[in-house]
Amino acid sequence: MGLIELDQSLTDEQKAIRDEARRFFMNVWRPASVKLDKLADPRDVIAKDSLYWEVMRKTYELGYHKMRMPKAVGGLELDAMTGVLVAEEEGYASSDFAISLGCHGFPYNFALMSQKPELLEWVKAYCDDTQAKWTGCWAITEPDHGSDWILWQGDNAGNPKVAPQVVAIEEGDHYIINGQKASWVSNGSIASHAALFVTFDRAKGMTANGIAVVPLNLPGVSRGKPLNKIGQRALNQGEIFFDNVKVPKEFFFITDPMMYRMIAEATLASANAGMGSIFTGLAAAAFDEALAYAKQRVQGGRPIIEHQSVKSRIFEMFELVEAARALSRRVILYARAGMVPALHYSIASKVFCTEAAFKVSSMALQIFGGYGTSKEFVIEKLFRDARASMIEDGVNETLGLAAADKVADIG
Repeated sequence: MGLIELDQSLTDEQKAIRDEARRFFMNVWRPASVKLDKLADPRDVIAKDSLYWEVMRKTYELGYHKMRMPKAVGGLELDAMTGVLVAEEEGYASSDFAISLGCHGFPYNFALMSQKPELLEWVKAYCDDTQAKWTGCWAITEPDHGSDWILWQGDNAGNPKVAPQVVAIEEGDHYIINGQKASWVSNGSIASHAALFVTFDRAKGMTANGIAVVPLNLPGVSRGKPLNKIGQRALNQGEIFFDNVKVPKEFFFITDPMMYRMIAEATLASANAGMGSIFTGLAAAAFDEALAYAKQRVQGGRPIIEHQSVKSRIFEMFELVEAARALSRRVILYARAGMVPALHYSIASKVFCTEAAFKVSSMALQIFGGYGTSKEFVIEKLFRDARASMIEDGVNETLGLAAADKVADIG
């Protein structure tokens, strides 16, 4: 029987949306991500005539970019459970496209929170977009700052040595921005707008931070070359440089340090919960690939699924997938319900589900044997994509330290 849906509360509409998502992502995303994965130069992935843009246009046309946006601004306003089901299907088909699509929405989700007229117009334009022209990135990671962005609440938070590198200095009705975001900014090489995390005073360490929504066509903005990575190659990542970039104050919707702390924690909780859903999907895909192969691959005169060692692996993989699905769904439904952010639960989901995805894909590759290392089989790509997940959106070990403080109610 393989994997079945255990949630008996799903409505017919939710099931229909899930099934249609599975068809679209598997028919459009999966083959495109496999083709893009084989391009030697990551610049070719984002070229104007690239398959990446064709896929994104089709995705925007169907409204997958605006699922969670309110109907008042042109969004679909789908319920949280439907969003979870779609996210799992995204990860099942292509985790790299899934993360790229999620990052496209980042600036507009922040703009929606601001309630400032110009930023709200950007949100509406994003929701109305069917050509993937309104794109986005989460510009937080820096050359000297990655996962440590989440550890700003400790005793060392005010130390100037841990201050962000991108600085916004007030000047009349504008801020002047200088600094660099690292090469790991997802969609950094292509985004039209950024959700930009900055500091207003490096002397105050991590205690004077703010957030702006910044168009990346402003004078003084430039970009580095895209990263050439081991996996998730349809997800283009690259540096962003700010050289005396003049940004109107109204584009900054978080300038108060206390408000920043609340929004940053809520953002991390939401992003980590989303990662749990996506990589639960990847784990399920790896399991299905292994199960199908084990049933048809013959060794010793019989299908290898009949060998005890393979049966044992299949069952362990099954356990991991279902445990990941149970945890990730519970956490993301809580995170989307507007409750007080439970960051330690979101981190637990991200860490457990990404590690489950890597373990399941590794075991699946082992079942494939030598064929698992061949690029002719998708399990090889799933394995590489899963490996990256334990680093992105916060290195799992660092995330675990932050979650432990929350669990113990310290820091």
